[in-house]
Amino acid sequence: MQIKSTLMDERAIDRALTRIAHEIIETNIPLEEIALVGIQRRGVPLAERLREKIEAVEGQKLELGVLDITFYRDDLSHLTEHPIVHATDLPFDVNQRTIILVDDVLFTGRTARAAIDSIFDLGRPACIKLAVIIDRGHRELPIKPDFVGKNVPTSRREQILVNVVEFDGQDCVLLADMES
Repeated sequence: MQIKSTLMDERAIDRALTRIAHEIIETNIPLEEIALVGIQRRGVPLAERLREKIEAVEGQKLELGVLDITFYRDDLSHLTEHPIVHATDLPFDVNQRTIILVDDVLFTGRTARAAIDSIFDLGRPACIKLAVIIDRGHRELPIKPDFVGKNVPTSRREQILVNVVEFDGQDCVLLADMES
């Protein structure tokens, strides 16, 4: 894999998260009815940052959950013989809540579908919305994000790498060519 370009640096990611936070606030849904749910792995720190930004503006801390969708994936048998499972922690009732799923990249839509299935196994939310830093296209399912940091048209042979300081030591979004 060869890195082709840097699509977003730390400042651009921060600006995108600030914009998404304001868009969430502007939905006119009462904040006490909203819960942010980060999809493991990189969606979790992004959800935490969104929560902090909303709290800084509104003075109200949103409920925050962590979701592992490993066993909800339709491609689990193709991934690995021993999948790595991370924690799921939703310390609130999902019933009648507006759940905002937070992830790093939206590609085929299969991760978002798995997350939706997982949430519905826990209850019946009023609404589920999706926030992503990058929408790269190539949808295989009819899923569209509600909040997007950046739209990046890609080819199938390209890959988007979202790095977050919590896991990667730096914040950036890279475009890579998988065939190099």
